Formats: sequence, structure tokens, C-alpha cells
Amino acid sequence: MRSHFAGIPELTRTPSVAVVVDVMRAFTVAAWVFDRGAEKIVLASTAEEALELKRRHPQWLTLKDAPPFDGFDLVNSPAMIAPEDLTGRTVVQKTIAGTVGALALTDARLVLCASFVVAEATARYLRADGTEEVTFVVTGEDGRAEEDRACAEYIGRRSGTAPEADATPYLDRARTSGGADRLTQGARRGAPGIHADDVRLCLELDRFPFAMVAAREGSMMVLRPTASP
Repeated sequence: MRSHFAGIPELTRTPSVAVVVDVMRAFTVAAWVFDRGAEKIVLASTAEEALELKRRHPQWLTLKDAPPFDGFDLVNSPAMIAPEDLTGRTVVQKTIAGTVGALALTDARLVLCASFVVAEATARYLRADGTEEVTFVVTGEDGRAEEDRACAEYIGRRSGTAPEADATPYLDRARTSGGADRLTQGARRGAPGIHADDVRLCLELDRFPFAMVAAREGSMMVLRPTASP
């Protein structure tokens, strides 16, 4: 399998198969949302769209990154999601990078959203799909986020050229990344919407056994957990 790596601004064409990577924190949080029982995640392009979806569907929950925001029910923090009971719920997620990357690929044949917590499940899904070429979208920092690039490269190796690749050097790169440092410093300052356990939870390799597939459902891009073969 041939792997390509690109930031969101570099997506000049729609690939057939794409893996959108956001380690800190969108697609770590999404995996926790599913673990806590949610049925699906609707990906919103703007905060206003998320709030409009909630207005039309009052039983849905809204989730946004950055500090808590009026009208939003949940925060984009894995540690803050972990205690929630989301059984059967629909969650509308809007983040600065992860959801933007997935929404840029609505015409792709297959879109997977990934982070370290679902890395092996994502690699297994790609191996079973049998695709010969996959584009990994590194969402953070316009494609420069080291934690996202490390995770993308690890999944790429596990799904293709080196299925027994060791995760340690990739996790080390993520642990010492700028994204990890910003979250750590934010937690130390008591910044709202950041928990001291967020970095640790974002680096829990293969915590969950499912991949996450995003696909059009009517006018919406919907993310669902999918058991890997």
C-alpha cells in the first residue's frame, strides 16, 4: 500500500481513500464519545451549524473545542468525556482541525478518522479494504503537527509495509510534540476545556477496538464506529 501525507491546504484533489488524523484531540475524543455509548457523531463545519442542528434536534448534544461555549453541551477533552453517559445519543462535533479535514473529503470512497487510540483498528480496516493507495490527512497546524504526522506514519506502516511496526518511537514523537506541550501548559494554567489527563489519554495506544468511518448521510457527514475485520 502506498501512503501519501498531506495537510488540509494541500488537498488539491479528492483521494479515493483517506485517513484523517487528529490526535490532540478531536478523534481521540470521538472514540471516547463512542465508547461512552453514542450512536453517531455529526460533523459540523461551523459552530453556528452545530447550534442550528441542535435547534432542529433538541435531543442531540453539541461538542466544541476551545473553552466551553454557550449552547454547547460537551467539551473536546477525552478526560471530560470519560465520565459521561452518552448511550444512544447523537453528538454534533465542531473542531478547528479534525472535523474540517473530514468535511473536505465528502466525495472520497472511504474516509476513516483516526488517532492513536484506534490506530490498529484503523490499520486492520485498511488492510481488509485492500486499497493500494491511501492519503493520510495531517490536520493540525496546516499539516505540520508532529503528533498527527507520527500517528499517520505509524498507521501507514502497520497497514502496509511493516504490519509489526513498534509504536514506541511514534508515541515518543507525539509525547514531545508542540500539541502535547500546549495542552500540558494549558492544563497547568487551569485553562477551561483542558484537563490534566488529556495528553495521557490521547497517547493510549489501541484503547478501542473499532475504526471510525465518516460517510455522507443525506446532507450530513456522519461518523460511526465500525468493527474492524
